[in-house]
Amino acid sequence: MDLTEKTAAIADFLDKGGPAIWAIAALSVLTVALILWKLWRLALVGAWSRAAANGAVASWLEGDVWRARTALEGRRGLRAVAVRAAIEARLDPELDATTAREEVARVATRELTRARSGLRALDLIATIAPLIGLLGTVLGMIAAFKTLQETGARADPSALAGGIWEALLTTAAGMAVAIPASVSLSWFESVTETARVDIEDAATRVLTRGGPGRAALRAAAE
Repeated sequence: MDLTEKTAAIADFLDKGGPAIWAIAALSVLTVALILWKLWRLALVGAWSRAAANGAVASWLEGDVWRARTALEGRRGLRAVAVRAAIEARLDPELDATTAREEVARVATRELTRARSGLRALDLIATIAPLIGLLGTVLGMIAAFKTLQETGARADPSALAGGIWEALLTTAAGMAVAIPASVSLSWFESVTETARVDIEDAATRVLTRGGPGRAALRAAAE
């Protein structure tokens, strides 16, 4: 089958499905675009990058503050940004433990919000795609049975069956879009949840262990 025949087959499929199938086709394009954009976005915020943050925390726990700060210089990953915020909060003699935790929580929330951007759109697509498909099927079934009522005993069973399977195309198409959207959404949520747990663990270790003590910081500030 050459390109022209494939194009004609796709156009025929869309025509048989009616307006609902066109809406689902648009959602399929949007889903692919969102998944690709989300992969790029997660890579950009360092959702899978742990080495710099882990190295900085290890250096901090060993008491090497300079090495811990140096390991995070120029790093833009969400874990690295959160750990850097925890280190700077711990080193600030004007911040007590509660205020330092609040500052780290603010930074972590901001970074995780960046990582979660776009997930609501995927969730919406996973929800409405099968509903649009079901709507198209219901409308197609209504049209098929209306034709059956008008033709009465003269109705052709094969024509009626053809109308029904064409109506069912929209349900299948809606599910075909919703399934990858739902799977991608679950995976992206697991990635961001893993990042959240890593940030909480690293920030807690920095704020509660290693590094100079509060007394030493206050003495240095005075």
